[in-house]
Amino acid sequence: MATKNDKPTSSVVGEITNAKISDESQPKLPWAVSSAMFLAPLCWYGPVVGTRNVLLPQLFSQIDPANKVWAVGLLATIATVTGAITNLGFGALSDITRTKAGKRKPYIIIGAVIMALLLVVIANISSIKAIIFIWIIGTAGENAIAAAMYPQISDRVAPKWRGTVSTFYGVGFTIAQQGFALLAAQFLGDVKVGIYVMAGTSIILSIIHVLLMNEKDNLADPKIPLNKDTLKKYFFFPTHDARDFYLALSGKFFMVVGTTIITTFELYIFTDYIGQSTKSAANSISIFSSIMLFIGVFFALVSGPLADKLNRIKMPVVIATFALGIAALFPLFVNAAWAMFVYAVIAAFGNGLYNSVDGALNMDVLPSSDTAGKDLGLINLANTLGQMLGAIVAAAVVGSFGYRGIFVFAVIMEIIGGCLIFAIRRVR
Repeated sequence: MATKNDKPTSSVVGEITNAKISDESQPKLPWAVSSAMFLAPLCWYGPVVGTRNVLLPQLFSQIDPANKVWAVGLLATIATVTGAITNLGFGALSDITRTKAGKRKPYIIIGAVIMALLLVVIANISSIKAIIFIWIIGTAGENAIAAAMYPQISDRVAPKWRGTVSTFYGVGFTIAQQGFALLAAQFLGDVKVGIYVMAGTSIILSIIHVLLMNEKDNLADPKIPLNKDTLKKYFFFPTHDARDFYLALSGKFFMVVGTTIITTFELYIFTDYIGQSTKSAANSISIFSSIMLFIGVFFALVSGPLADKLNRIKMPVVIATFALGIAALFPLFVNAAWAMFVYAVIAAFGNGLYNSVDGALNMDVLPSSDTAGKDLGLINLANTLGQMLGAIVAAAVVGSFGYRGIFVFAVIMEIIGGCLIFAIRRVR
C-alpha cells in the first residue's frame, strides 16, 4: 500500500518521490542543518585521513621500518573492505532504529566515542599487527558515524535546498580531505599527540554536529517488524523504481576509478613519468595539492547554490565528470610538471563541482526515503570499491603500458561515468 512518502513531491529539480519534507513546508534554507552538514565530514573523515594517511605511516616507520610499506597497504585494504560492509550495515540499521534520541544520533555519538577511544589505544601500542586489528574495529565506529550522518539530508531537507546543503557537505569534505592531512603533518615529530588531537577533534565536532542537527524523538514512528519483506526492503539492493539510482551509483563508480588511478601514483608521476628529483617532486606535489584545495573549495562553495538557482542538479554532475576526463588529456600528451598543474586546475573544478552537487543528485534518485541510510550506503560502497579497484587497476596499467596508460584509462572511465549520469531521467 502506498504511503504519503511514496507520492511524488513537486520540486525544482523534477518529480522527486523520496522527499520527507516538501518545498512548501521549508520555505527558507535550514541553516542549522546546513552548518551541521558542513561539520559532518570533519567529524569522521578528517581525523581518519589525518591518522591513516599521515600519522600511522610515520608510526609504522618507527616501529618496523623494513615492513612499513606492506603494513600501510594492508591497513588500507582492510579499511576499505571493513568500511564497505559496515557502512552499508549501519546505514540500514539507522533506517529502522526508533529511540528517544532519534534514529541517526545514537550511531553518531557511539561511533565517535568508539573511534576516539581506539585511536587513543593505537597511540599507545607498538605492535603493527595489533594496530591493524584495532583499526578494523575503529573503522566500524567511523562508518557508524558516516552512515548515519549523510542520510540526514534526506531526513531534514526539502528537495529545493538539497543542492545548497550538499554544498556545505562538499566544502566540509574538501577541507577534511586536504586540511586534516596538513594538520596531521604538524605532528610527525610526536605521533602520539597527533593521534590524540585527531581523536579529540572527532568527539568535539560530533557533539557540535548533533546539537546543531537537534534530531528529535522518533518513537512515534511505525516500528519495523523483522520479516521477509522488511529484511528485503531494508537490507538488500532496491528493486522498485531504482533505475536512476543504479545509474547514479554506476556513474560514481566509474568516476572514482578514473580519478583514483591518477592520484594513486601522484608522487611517481612527478618522479618517474615527468623525471623530477624527489625534492622537486615534493615541491610540485605541494603546488598540486594547494591548487586542488583552494580551487576545489571555491567551486564547491558556489556550485550548489547555483545549481539550485538554475534548477539543475544532474547536468553539473555530468559536466564535472567530463571535466575530470578532459583534465587527464594534458599530462597524457605532455609529460611536464605544468601539464599536471593544468590537470589540477581542471580536476579541482570538477571535484569541487562534483562534491557539491553529487550529494543532491544521490538524494533525488533514492528509491525511498524510508531506506535512505541503506541506499546511500550502497552509493558509498560504489565509491569505496571504486577507490580499491582504481588502485589495483593503476598498478596493472602502469606495469603493462607505463604511466601514460593511466591517463588514457582515466579519460575512458570518466566518459563512461558521465554518460551513465546523463542517462538519469528523474532529475534535470
